[in-house]
Amino acid sequence: MEYEVVIGLEVHVQLNTKTKIFCSCSTEFGAAPNTQVCPICMGQPGVLPVLNKEVVTKAVKAGISLNGEISKYSKFDRKNYFYPDLPKGYQISQFDLPIMKNGYIDITLSSGETKRIRITRIHMEEDAGKLIHGEGEAVSYVDFNRAGVPLLEIVSEPDMRSSEEAYLYLKELRNIMKYIGVSDVNMEEGSLRCDANVSIRPKGETKLGTKVEIKNMNSFSSVRKAIDYEISRQIELKENGGEIVQETRLYDANKNKTFSMRSKEESHDYRYFPEPDLPPIVLSEKEIEEIKNSLPELPDKKRKRFVESYKLTMNEANLLTEERELADYFENCIKISKIEPKKISNWIQSEILAILNEKNISIAEFEKDYINPQNLVELLNFVEDGTISGKIAKQVFEEMLESKKSAKQIIESKGLKQITDNSEIEKWVDEVIKNNPKEVEKYKQGNEKILGFFVGEIMKLSKGKANPKAVNDILRSKLK
Repeated sequence: MEYEVVIGLEVHVQLNTKTKIFCSCSTEFGAAPNTQVCPICMGQPGVLPVLNKEVVTKAVKAGISLNGEISKYSKFDRKNYFYPDLPKGYQISQFDLPIMKNGYIDITLSSGETKRIRITRIHMEEDAGKLIHGEGEAVSYVDFNRAGVPLLEIVSEPDMRSSEEAYLYLKELRNIMKYIGVSDVNMEEGSLRCDANVSIRPKGETKLGTKVEIKNMNSFSSVRKAIDYEISRQIELKENGGEIVQETRLYDANKNKTFSMRSKEESHDYRYFPEPDLPPIVLSEKEIEEIKNSLPELPDKKRKRFVESYKLTMNEANLLTEERELADYFENCIKISKIEPKKISNWIQSEILAILNEKNISIAEFEKDYINPQNLVELLNFVEDGTISGKIAKQVFEEMLESKKSAKQIIESKGLKQITDNSEIEKWVDEVIKNNPKEVEKYKQGNEKILGFFVGEIMKLSKGKANPKAVNDILRSKLK
């Protein structure tokens, strides 16, 4: 039997506010356990939560950026469950009146097709603490620093039909959240967490199958692998006459398997009721409009503009807009130069991205500590005006990285200026022709490809300084 896969994602985005959602404790990552807590986030009797306004602003930013309807009236609710890292015995969340509903993200599949993934809702809530299980010990430790840290839960419709679609949706969601500056969306630090609801059904069936929730996926590749494993597991179970049960499963990246954790709770299990200690959130049209006007250009719009304005391919635009800072670096180069955007794009993609990967640094660190747009444009201008060749430019680029000197200083101190004197180039051409009679004969018999051999030999003699165009012109005239 042929099956159709149905996937929905629940994504938790930790907001990058300086303080927690209902108290003034710090949200800084990496502090010593239980040093960023107070009676409010520890759920002590008699304390009252006070809503952090910045959380609402960032939630509205996220909702607008995900094409959703912002609620002018929303409220908080108590979600009741008992777990060692939940100090109050309930979580303050949003249930029936969330801050946003009916959004969407458009993704571009590897086939080139665009697909819209609907977003059911975004709601604000507080995070729980963190359990640390002692290795080799029959004990678990609790760190409450994370309790009360503000989260957005972004819930998609079950619109995805493959792990590729889930991966692309999550990646685009991450990029948008980072672009608008509401989170650093770092999966390794837990500021972006994803749960996947996966089910299968016979092809052509409209009724949803029994869904299984997968947790504990801490990287984008883990999301893909966990979903693919779960699809295979469910199909195999069905084919062998087994029954899929609604449950929560954990993904083990080392074994590339999912394991049963517990039966899946329904919403009524949480006994939601309105949070009595917090008033409703009421937003005016003016407030929503002001937040909307504060948003930067979003990735999708920027990609399309890069293709139209700078004549880049969609793949090039995708690469350059993946990080907002990288797109800014590219456009800052364009603003201060008359070089074709395509040439700047090529340099960034071939040279700069390689350095970012090699040194494991961000483009912001590269700009600050190595080569800023002004210095890169200066180097490319020397290629454009013929002062140095493209090959020499790469050597200069490497020297700039090491010495922090400008392109001009390196070219002058090392005597790297390109030689355009035809008489000097002719000497090198004559020498190469004289030393390679067999190759000359092959060229004269119609082997055009061998021209590259001659150019390479001449460039060796000139130590890369000969003007390539002059070399080609003189070489062709002498080989007639």
